[in-house]
Order: sequence, then C-alpha cells, then structure tokens
Amino acid sequence: MNEDVRITAWVRGRVQRVGFRWFTRAKALEIGGLSGFALNLDDGRVQVVAEGSRESCQGLLDWLRDGDTPGRVDGVTEIWDAPRGGYADFAIR
Repeated sequence: MNEDVRITAWVRGRVQRVGFRWFTRAKALEIGGLSGFALNLDDGRVQVVAEGSRESCQGLLDWLRDGDTPGRVDGVTEIWDAPRGGYADFAIR
C-alpha cells in the first residue's frame, strides 16, 4: 500500500545561495504528486516539507541525500508523519 505521508527534512552543507531550493522544487515537480515547500533557515540549512505518496516522498529524500544536487550536501535528517494538507503545490519560500 502506498499511503500518503509527510516528510520534513533538514539538509546540511553548502545548500544556500546555490539554487538548492529551486532544484528541489524542480525535482518535486518531476517526481510528481508532491506538495510542500523548500525554505532557507537562518542557520544555513534548508528545510524541505513534502506531502504525497510514500514512494514519491522517498524518491525526493533519496535525491536530497544522493542526487545531483547543487552545492554540497553533508547530511539530511528527516521525520516522517501523517500529511496535514494545506499546500496547493510545491513552493520556494
């Protein structure tokens, strides 16, 4: 079963001022069926919130960890949860 889920991921490394949020949105749209956002945090990390099927969220998480991302990813911490809704699409904040 491929139920809908929510993933919140915090990406560490050189991920600000390199187009990371834009590429994350583009990847979410490529995967399809995802809503949420990518947000620069004051401490230099990027927070990614995505809701959709477990398979789609896992695909985005795999890309965040091992994909051809801009900058340099040193690590990703994630939390899986039930979807909360409220996102019309995948946005850059």
